[in-house]
Amino acid sequence: MHRQDPHGRLRESISQLIQQESADTSLIEEIPKRWEKFADVALFQHDSFSEKGWSSINQADLWAAVANALKVERIGRVSEIVGEKREPTVEMVLGEDDWVIRRENGIDYGYNLTKCMFSAGNVNERRRMGEVAKQDEVVLDLYAGIGYYTLPILVHSHVEHVHCCEWNPNSVKALETNLRRNGVSDRCSVYVGDNRVTADNLRGIADRVILGLLPSAQRGYSVAMHSLSELGGILHIHGVAPAKNHSAWVDGVLDELRSIDTHRIINEAAVIRVKSYAPHWDHLVLDVSVE
Repeated sequence: MHRQDPHGRLRESISQLIQQESADTSLIEEIPKRWEKFADVALFQHDSFSEKGWSSINQADLWAAVANALKVERIGRVSEIVGEKREPTVEMVLGEDDWVIRRENGIDYGYNLTKCMFSAGNVNERRRMGEVAKQDEVVLDLYAGIGYYTLPILVHSHVEHVHCCEWNPNSVKALETNLRRNGVSDRCSVYVGDNRVTADNLRGIADRVILGLLPSAQRGYSVAMHSLSELGGILHIHGVAPAKNHSAWVDGVLDELRSIDTHRIINEAAVIRVKSYAPHWDHLVLDVSVE
């Protein structure tokens, strides 16, 4: 059994349990084929092991079998991100402690997985932020979360300072913990609350602004433009666009930015596809040059 891949181990472990409990053998075909594993945690989709037949199996035995097969201590079921504060809906089905630490690209991201979100699919964009930020820049992260983009910038580049805005108290707690854990607290300031208020004192200070909110960071466009220095800078604007028509979203964003500031030269610098967001929709990042 130890030579099998995780899928094989899971199937064998659950098959044995089904046999022991004389449950419906057709459940074997309902065993999930996808999950996410990191540290000592496995995360399944919310509907995994939820079909009617699974209730006939002792749930403690079921999750113990899953944990044994996948070599984890904790298991959660996650559904969609909800609300303005981008909070996940995660049910812990094995283990009570929801604090987890993901290590990625030399950075520790700690957070409560029932209270904060983390998208493994954004790994390349997080890495890119640590590569594009320039020495001595001042950066403003308008939707900092637990430090998704702030941490790579602080750890892997030589920026002067990062100003972080975040209004979810659970994310703020994780962010401050992560800044300390990664040894970069001295180069970061955290502003708690709505960035339309907290960033009002940050006008004209930034060389680079990150707007990492989905499905749209539109309400931060004006804040971002006013935060750029007189010399201009770069905006990294996240959003969701039709998979077959990225240009329509890009043109719409540029038009809105130009309506906010009619004096500066505002142009597309790059468009990066991060991942699929939903069927026929892509998560994009538009890099905008402002002069």
